[in-house]
Amino acid sequence: MRREIYESYIRILKEELLTAMGCTEPIAVAYAAALARKALGGIPERVEISVSGNILKNVKSVIVPNTHGMKGIKAATAAGIIAGRADCKLQVLAELTDEDIKAISEYLKTAEFTVNQAQNGCVFDICIRAYNGNDSAFVRIEGHHTNVVTVEKNGEKLANGKIISNGDCGLTDRSVLNVKDIIEFADSVQLADIEEIISRQIELNSAIAEEGLKNDYGARVGKVLLKAFGDSVHNRAKATAAAGSDARMNGCNLPVVIVSGSGNQGMTASLPVIVYAKHLNASREMLLRAVALSDLITIHLKTGIGRLSAYCGAVSAGAGAGAGIYYLYGGKYNEIAHTVVNALAIDSGVICDGAKSSCAAKIAAAVDAGLTGMEMYRNDSQFYGGDGILEQGVENTIENVCDLARIGMRETDEEIIRIMIKSF
Repeated sequence: MRREIYESYIRILKEELLTAMGCTEPIAVAYAAALARKALGGIPERVEISVSGNILKNVKSVIVPNTHGMKGIKAATAAGIIAGRADCKLQVLAELTDEDIKAISEYLKTAEFTVNQAQNGCVFDICIRAYNGNDSAFVRIEGHHTNVVTVEKNGEKLANGKIISNGDCGLTDRSVLNVKDIIEFADSVQLADIEEIISRQIELNSAIAEEGLKNDYGARVGKVLLKAFGDSVHNRAKATAAAGSDARMNGCNLPVVIVSGSGNQGMTASLPVIVYAKHLNASREMLLRAVALSDLITIHLKTGIGRLSAYCGAVSAGAGAGAGIYYLYGGKYNEIAHTVVNALAIDSGVICDGAKSSCAAKIAAAVDAGLTGMEMYRNDSQFYGGDGILEQGVENTIENVCDLARIGMRETDEEIIRIMIKSF
């Protein structure tokens, strides 16, 4: 493949496959809060938090990691202020101690917090304004989880404030992604270029999935699937991915490698492929190539949707996983393209109503759709262009799904947020 496309794909993987501790939206809030404290130079007495509706819904019901069960915007902000390590970005809360947790709990009782929904139309927006005496600090993260656009103290921009414009500016152009080139990349990539980042994804995501299957987290979706439906490779692929989410959504302090800004998507894209690779006795090389393919197809599907929306991101990752698994079976362009189209036909439109325990069940359903899409084509069956939102050609179908999620579900997103914030 052309060298510039190859190098773009390597950069995209490095930009996307980041290590994060806990659900990425509360972590992004904690990161902004830690930056605000650092800029202020002390513990604020009063904190004003303004975030977009999609941040509200993704922080409302998920446990902030390493806090012994604390939930919500205020808890994430307090944790970032009291004990967050701003230099660690998405691992900002990775090293909290019992003393830190006590201090966070006390701080929540004594400091003044206000939380408001931002009304500026930005889907991903976090603003923290902190006050201590006559001093104030302001931090804004916009577009994606570590995109710090403003750091101020007393109204003056600080030298270390990284100013980047809206959206995913500063990242490699994702328009180079397409299914044909992704497959060519998976076939031809030099393993030395991806081994470190994909191996980290395999290691960390496997560890949290094992933790989820071993212990009782949340609704125990992964454990329930194995108990109810047995030990087939199909069911283990679903259960393993679900178990990782069980643990991650419910306070497990193990890190994960994310994709498209989401740990759930990072696990969904990788864990089913890992399970099938073991089942098929695939080589390490084939596993690395298949996971990279799954990651890139997930990113491709998510690019036109956006980081946050009313459309469940696990759907994209489940389709990616189905594609990666077919690659392990020797699938080429036709097989992989039809797997993606079949999977998207099955469960596009599943809503995202925030990060929480039920994400594990949605992940299981998304993986099932990916596997069903694969098995359909392996058995000479498929959905066709003109069936609903499907259009002839995988890229045309992907574009339709992205339009559905980004444009068509905009009002759905607003209604989900309205319903959820009634209980704040």
